[in-house]
Amino acid sequence: MSKTRQLFVSMVVLVFAAASVGCSQRTLSVPVASAPAASVPATATAGAGLPNFVAIVKKYGPAVVNVVAYYHHASEMPSNHPGGGPSQPPPQFPNIFRFFGMPFGPEFQQPEGGRAESIGSGFIISSNGYILTNRHVVAHANSVRVTLPNHHIYTARIVGVDKVYDIAVLKIKAHDLPTVAIGNSNDLQAGQWVVAIGSPMGLTHSVSAGIVSYVGRTLGQDQPEVPFIQTDVPINRGNSGGPLFNLRGQVVGINSQIFTTSGGAMGLSFSIPINIAMDAAHQLETKGYVSRGMIGVTIQSVTPRLAKADHLATETGALIAQVKPGSGAAKAGLKPGDVITSFDGTKIYDSSQLPPIVALTKPGTEATVGILRDGKAQTVKVKVMEMPRNGLTLASIHGSSENALLGLTVQNLTPAMRQQLDAPSHGGVAITGVRGVAAMAGLQPGDVILRVGNQPVNNVREFQQAMGKIQPGDSVLLLVSRQGQNMFLAVTTSSQ
Repeated sequence: MSKTRQLFVSMVVLVFAAASVGCSQRTLSVPVASAPAASVPATATAGAGLPNFVAIVKKYGPAVVNVVAYYHHASEMPSNHPGGGPSQPPPQFPNIFRFFGMPFGPEFQQPEGGRAESIGSGFIISSNGYILTNRHVVAHANSVRVTLPNHHIYTARIVGVDKVYDIAVLKIKAHDLPTVAIGNSNDLQAGQWVVAIGSPMGLTHSVSAGIVSYVGRTLGQDQPEVPFIQTDVPINRGNSGGPLFNLRGQVVGINSQIFTTSGGAMGLSFSIPINIAMDAAHQLETKGYVSRGMIGVTIQSVTPRLAKADHLATETGALIAQVKPGSGAAKAGLKPGDVITSFDGTKIYDSSQLPPIVALTKPGTEATVGILRDGKAQTVKVKVMEMPRNGLTLASIHGSSENALLGLTVQNLTPAMRQQLDAPSHGGVAITGVRGVAAMAGLQPGDVILRVGNQPVNNVREFQQAMGKIQPGDSVLLLVSRQGQNMFLAVTTSSQ
C-alpha cells in the first residue's frame, strides 16, 4: 500500500521489540526451507565479471507470490506508517519516505461502493503454505488473495501481523509448495550483490539487482527498532513484502520502503533483515504476538550545543531526556542528562543506534549499560522489561468482542495489561484491533476506552451495552487513555 514516511531522528522512546537474532536456528514449527544446503550461487558473466542471477531466479522465483488485499472501502486501508495511526511529518522534512505496497490507482479502482484493493509481494517459507510479507500490504484487509507464478490462486488466512517490524504471516491451504532458502542477514556487508523479485506496479515476477549500500540503517521515529538493509536495487510500489536474495540464493531481507521524491525508485531502497522477520514470524505462528523489551527512557542525539553545555568531550552517545517511573532504567538509577555510551558491549555513537539494539534484547535480560554522568564514565546494570503489546493480533486475543459500528475490537483489561498500557487501575476496555471509521478517527490498538458518551465502561459487556444505544451514522464521543494520557475522540459510526 502506498504510504508516506519521513526521516525524523531527534527523539525516540525506547519501547522495543525483543526478538532473538539467528533465525536460521529458530524458525516456524512448520517445515521451513533450509538455508545453506538448498542455496544456488549466482555465476559470473564471462568477460564482464558481473554476477548472473538466472539460476537463483529459476530455482526460487516459483516461491515468490503476488499478494492482493481487498477492502470494503478505501478508508479501511492502513494509514501512512506501520503503527497504523495518522502521521504528520515535521515541517523541516518533506514527504519522501514511502512504503511501496501498491494501491490501485483510478484505472484499477473498483467502482462499486468505494471498494478498494492493494497489491504487494510475498514469499513461501514452508512447503505447506506459510507465506511472509509486509503488514502494510494486508493490514485490516477484508480478504487476501495469493497468486503463485504457476497461476494457481488461493485465499489466504492472516496468521498474525506485527506492526512494529511491519511483518505479516499468511497461510494458504496447499502442500508440496516451492520454498525459498533463508539466509543470515547478520552476514551481509556493504558492497555485496543482492537481487529482488516481486510485483512492481503490478508487474508480477519482476527481477531487479543491485548492491548493499549500508547495513543497519535507521529511518526515524516510526520504526526506530528496525536496522534496515539499504540497497540501490531498483524497487517500486508493489515490491513490498517481496524477498531480497544474496548471491547464494538465500533470502536476507524483506523489501519494505524506498526513499523518493517522485514516487518511483531512486536507488535508495530499504529491506527488513530476515533474521528479525523470521523470529517475528515464529512468534506470531506459535503465540500470536511478538514479545518486546523496553528499558523505559526517551533519548535524543547529542548536539554540539548540548555537548558544550554538559561538558562532554565528544558529541556521541544517546542523551536521556526522560525516564519512565518504575521502568528498568528508573530502577537502575538512570536519570535525565545521562548519556548512554554503550549497551551490552556495543558502542553507541548516535542515538539512532540504540533502539534496534534494545529491540533485540530479550525481556528479563540484565544489560550492562555504559553512561556518562557529569562528564564521568560509569557502568550500570539495567533490567530489560517487556513493552506493552499494543500490536496484538485478533487471533491471539481471548474474550475479545468486535463492534461493527465503530470498526474496532475490544478486550477486558487484566492487571498485567493495565501495567503495560499505563491504564487506570479500574474501568475501561482495551482496543486490540481498529479499522474503518475507528482508524480514521485516530484510535489505535492499545488505547483504553474509559467512557462512551457520558457512560463509563468497566468491561466489554458494559461497552457493548453503551454502544447498543448508538445508531448507524451517529457521532459518539469516546474518552480514551493512551499510555496514561486521557483524551477525547469523536467517531462517526458507519452508516452501513
